[in-house]
Amino acid sequence: MFESYTIKDIAKALGVSTSTVSRALKGSYEIGAETKRLVQEFAEKVNYRPNPIALSLKDQKSHSIGVVVCEVANDYFSQAINGIESIAYNLGYHVIITQTHESFDRETVNVQHLLSRHVDGLLVSLSTQTTDTSQYKYLHEKGFPIVFFDRVATDINTHRVVANNFKGAFDATELLINSGFKKIAHLTSSNNLSISHERFDGFKAAMDKHGLAFNPGYLKHCEHGGMIYDEIEFAVKALLAMDDSPEAIFIAADRLTISCVSILKKLGVKIPGDIALAGFTNSDVVELFDPPLTVVRQPAFQIGQKATEMLIKTIESKWPVEEFTTERMETELIVRSSSQKLY
Repeated sequence: MFESYTIKDIAKALGVSTSTVSRALKGSYEIGAETKRLVQEFAEKVNYRPNPIALSLKDQKSHSIGVVVCEVANDYFSQAINGIESIAYNLGYHVIITQTHESFDRETVNVQHLLSRHVDGLLVSLSTQTTDTSQYKYLHEKGFPIVFFDRVATDINTHRVVANNFKGAFDATELLINSGFKKIAHLTSSNNLSISHERFDGFKAAMDKHGLAFNPGYLKHCEHGGMIYDEIEFAVKALLAMDDSPEAIFIAADRLTISCVSILKKLGVKIPGDIALAGFTNSDVVELFDPPLTVVRQPAFQIGQKATEMLIKTIESKWPVEEFTTERMETELIVRSSSQKLY
């Protein structure tokens, strides 16, 4: 992830000081032409590139913060970004937004780019592919301000802002159970994500409370988090094709919920007559669906605001921040006809 050659390595190889190498690479008039040539040729030979992390850790303020999300077009994240901007701009900070499109490689590149632009801190929601959080650990250990929101790194002790995913999932699943459904499937995102685990735990707890056995065949993961329509369609068709197919589906992600409705309609499956639905989504159009959709809605705007407040407070702290908190915000279950049992 990080460059193998540093300014210190080049200085050692050429027998000069690190300040000489640094000035030579910048073309400083203080360094002789021959020394410049030697340094620059050697740097090119070893494919030296300035380390954006090292640059960003210098004592300089840009009054900008970097945001890493999967996709701006996602209803949840567009609302969260509105919350981020509402706080940041009022406090004199610019916001630089990057999208991972659920790719770990792109997430890594985005973070490096944000650091090269000397952002003062990062607001991060991890991609579905991210299992290696070493770049964030490195920054955090150096005292660089990071706040995770929604999809958080559970192995880094820093500020986090999340929804009450367990309760949101529990409430939606219990609603389906109380409506008379016993065979409930769970369509969710990548198992790498913290939200997937929390929402599954809420789903399972509701099943356990009502003495319903969990069928492992009813659990379907979409590893790309809803970015690939065919992946969702494959999972939905697999559920419908089961000998003992489910009566209802609890869906644990925004894009998955919207796509699932579209797929069922395309297949001629009636909601809720053939299969009932309840899912996480912050979309404002689901009440216009036929039938209107029962959803768990997250306080995305407020989550964005709180994460930004915590980040800027960390950035502006005169002392190193050593105590961190996880803010958990309540979800809202909005009951509509997609979750009703038709007798």
